[in-house]
Amino acid sequence: MTTFNDTLLRAARGEKIEHTPVWYMRQAGRSQPEYMKIKEKYSLEEITHQPELCAYVTKLPVDQYNVDAAVLYKDIVTPLSGLGIDVKIKSGVGPVISNPIRTVQDVHNLGELSPQDDIPFVLETIKLLTTEQLNVPLIGFAGAPFTLASYMIEGGPSKSYNLTKSFMVSESETWFALMDKLADMTITYITAQVNAGAQVIQIFDSWVGALNVADYRIFIKPVMTRIFTELRKLNVPLITFGVGASHLANEWHDLPVDVVGLDWRLSIKEAGERGLTKPLQGNLDPSMLLADWSIIEERAKTIIEQGVEHGSHIFNLGHGVFPDVKPATLKKLTELIHSYSAQLRK
Repeated sequence: MTTFNDTLLRAARGEKIEHTPVWYMRQAGRSQPEYMKIKEKYSLEEITHQPELCAYVTKLPVDQYNVDAAVLYKDIVTPLSGLGIDVKIKSGVGPVISNPIRTVQDVHNLGELSPQDDIPFVLETIKLLTTEQLNVPLIGFAGAPFTLASYMIEGGPSKSYNLTKSFMVSESETWFALMDKLADMTITYITAQVNAGAQVIQIFDSWVGALNVADYRIFIKPVMTRIFTELRKLNVPLITFGVGASHLANEWHDLPVDVVGLDWRLSIKEAGERGLTKPLQGNLDPSMLLADWSIIEERAKTIIEQGVEHGSHIFNLGHGVFPDVKPATLKKLTELIHSYSAQLRK
């Protein structure tokens, strides 16, 4: 049996590590030829509903890139159907919801997630991976309430979040009722993932960067504090992450989380200068993966150096892998991160 690689767990807890650990958001799927073949036959939803196939897709990048963690292959809207939300993932569009939230009654009508009944396939996939297949930690995840609410109110992806933000301030009582519903769901969902075997948790507040700091503090921070306070009881490392949200980095640092994830807009060095002392995750611009190797190497080395200087650091991209990225590039990048950081950490 291969020795279990706990480097990422130690980095997340701020413990001593021999090299900087790395995983890539959306590393499962997207650009692998094996995955493309599967996608010719099955949709994302169909893959996630077949535990053995989903486990294969989740494990593929661990085998191919030698990353220090697997991340469960699924979408952040997966649990919403358990609340009675009619959500479909449309190719090239994303999650589309046919019964968007418009009134306080819509919120009251939402059900409660029962993981064993509503998402047994997710739990079965986790059990398969953690008991039989992986020698690295499995990262489970959920979408944060603002990001999920944006889909539920807009009816699908948005570039402006106009409906969501206006709803938030104009219908604040309904907004907070929705936040409470989604917080309860998130806590239930993540608890089920950890009980099934997930060893690290990331909460994706992907689109919360659309808010300013003042609104974040009023409308979002209380619910995130409640979620993370409850999840701390599970005794697994907790990561928070969003896109275009550098102005919120200090707010995240205040939350009861272990790791603050950064996109490429805020460097590891600048985050430290702002007073972020917790372990950081990030943050190569994923677009750089299409550049010449010399540029990728230069950018990655800078991030690795800043991470080593900071202390505890998990290398990642500032957002997800996209389909044009060559798997060979990610494999080479992983080798660089491991070898260069090991030199620096001697």
